[in-house]
Amino acid sequence: MPHADIHMQLTKKHGHIALFGANLIFGLNTPISRTIIPEIIEPFSLTFLRLAGSTLLFWIISFFVKKEKVPFKDIVMLFFASIFGIVLNQIPYITGLSMTSPIDASLVTSLLPIITMLLAALIIKEPVTWLKAIGVLVGASGAFILIMSSANHNGKGSFTGDIMILMAASSYALYLTLFKNLISKYSSVTVMKWMFLFASLLSYPVLHKSVAQTDFTSLDTSVWLRIGYVVVFATFISYLLIPIGQKTIRPTTLSMYNYMQPVVASLVAVGLGMDTFGYEKIVSTVLVFAGVYIVTQSKSRAQMELEKIRK
Repeated sequence: MPHADIHMQLTKKHGHIALFGANLIFGLNTPISRTIIPEIIEPFSLTFLRLAGSTLLFWIISFFVKKEKVPFKDIVMLFFASIFGIVLNQIPYITGLSMTSPIDASLVTSLLPIITMLLAALIIKEPVTWLKAIGVLVGASGAFILIMSSANHNGKGSFTGDIMILMAASSYALYLTLFKNLISKYSSVTVMKWMFLFASLLSYPVLHKSVAQTDFTSLDTSVWLRIGYVVVFATFISYLLIPIGQKTIRPTTLSMYNYMQPVVASLVAVGLGMDTFGYEKIVSTVLVFAGVYIVTQSKSRAQMELEKIRK
């Protein structure tokens, strides 16, 4: 079978479409995952299935696309990218979620674009313009309104759990900032097959006890279909899409799409009759997308340097 050529001229339009698709899938993943964890399957067991299943899929598909030669130094960098982008993101998040309330977890996660903006300014000298700062805050306010309007105020938070969620968000923000150039050198398949392989191997010592205690034979078809969505769509396909955004979109703008997830999850909950549609959801949805748009209109470092030269 001839290998497919995975290289194409990517534009910002491709990046935005890819990020929209990935975060739409992530948003749908929240209500789907909540129907099976922790009552039916342990969070660590589901995390292991996500990692192991996606690793298998990435390596299978790699045999059907054009093979890329990755030098050893970049393999090492992909190892560290897997630590920040997957291991220190997934495990602390799922651990924190089991310790704190969903409302706390959502609020702390909504800090991701702010953390990314600050790290991008410190590490890659991406300017914090007034327009970018306003966009991030507008998006954050939309997410805050939505989360608070949907909150079950009987849930008890946990300081340790909140710190774990913050660690997960900070680790992912570092990944978005530090590894943009590395991710841009290779196809999504090449990047993710190595990152997920390393993440699976590194995570197994933490996850194996939960996996060993799970009776997978007792799970019925409906549960396996939901697990299939989490593995195939919310991990494999979405993680194929994210690097397209990383190649063409600045880290802060990319992280702003994170605000889509509670919007999608909330709309799905309304559609399934699990929640009601009030004015807060309309306002929050408008604010989230307005925030994303404002950030995309802010000037990049390259644009500002070009303007200085022209002056």
